[in-house]
Amino acid sequence: MSSPLVINDKVTLPGSDLEWTAVRSSGPGGQNVNKVASKIELSFDFENTVALADPVKARLRVLAKNQLDAEGRVFIKSEKTRDQGKNLADARQKLKDLILSAMVVPKTRKPTKVSKAQKAKRVTNKKKVSAKKAARKKPSRDD
Repeated sequence: MSSPLVINDKVTLPGSDLEWTAVRSSGPGGQNVNKVASKIELSFDFENTVALADPVKARLRVLAKNQLDAEGRVFIKSEKTRDQGKNLADARQKLKDLILSAMVVPKTRKPTKVSKAQKAKRVTNKKKVSAKKAARKKPSRDD
């Protein structure tokens, strides 16, 4: 269990929805590598949380499709530093940024038409290019 995560002034994730574990970090680390578990794996059960609305959950599911684990939880890991506390703060910030981007409602696309002037301009440009290329051809020998 973790402490609550404040997303913005209206949304706060309860600590019961967040779960983190510390594991040994990969890569070189010298003598310290086999003793210290500084890598953080943070998981967030967004499907069962009451803090997020259903449209936000749907957008989060799409945004975090590569970060979902087998149970459908958002899985974030951080091994940026050699300090466990800093990595936990980094993982929580990554989750916060992900949720903030999921909270943005995308604009609906308004279908537009190409204007008549643009169509006419395209046709005249095509004719110019065609005439230029036709002028490059060798003259025919009609004797």
